Amino acid sequence: MSGFVSFVSSGPGDPELLTLKAVNRLGKAEAVLFDDLSSGPILEHANKDADLVGVGKRAGRPSPKQHHVSQLLVDYAKTGAHVVRLKSGDCGIFGRLEEEITALKEHGIDFEIIPGVTSASAAAAAAGIPLTRRLVARRVQFVTGHDVAGALPGDLHLQSLTDPGATTVLFMPKRTFPELAEKLFASGLRRDCPALLAENVSHPDQTLTRTTMEALADQLSKEITKAPGIILFGELAVSA
Repeated sequence: MSGFVSFVSSGPGDPELLTLKAVNRLGKAEAVLFDDLSSGPILEHANKDADLVGVGKRAGRPSPKQHHVSQLLVDYAKTGAHVVRLKSGDCGIFGRLEEEITALKEHGIDFEIIPGVTSASAAAAAAGIPLTRRLVARRVQFVTGHDVAGALPGDLHLQSLTDPGATTVLFMPKRTFPELAEKLFASGLRRDCPALLAENVSHPDQTLTRTTMEALADQLSKEITKAPGIILFGELAVSA
């Protein structure tokens, strides 16, 4: 007997940003495996009889290994249950979605993917800015700030990241940002390039810090808060 898995994107945290389809699947689930950033009021939409299992990963904290999460997903589905794998933001963006899909395919378990609001879109909306602008910011690029070991990825395409015609969004960026900033400056990025640090996006304690790349690198080299955050930089990062 094989169940079914819905990969549900929870958005950045505000339950009002959930899609109707996400709410529907949560209400029908018999088990919900959720990330840390998908907990709280979002889980109020879950079936009251569902098993709620926290499987989130947070930098610098003890976290379940990915293969354990994937196996747990398979085990629940094999009982014939409708399982919701609740992932923060949009589950297809730096959410290790493919590894969990691979595990399901190996066991012949069907699934669906429900997209959602990414924290990049939510941060830009909160700041009152677009992510693109005709003739100024022709493209948007999403980049992870750390590799599987928590270090700055060694294969970043620095030329792309210094493109003045792009809006760049860094996910999981804070610990490695000072190192990255120095590499970008050496590759030609302006030290006064506008930057936005958005923490706890869409939550009541959300903070938006509008600054420059150099000032932000200096700030994060001295102190890093525990709040989850993303960094946007480029000509649109401060004002529309």
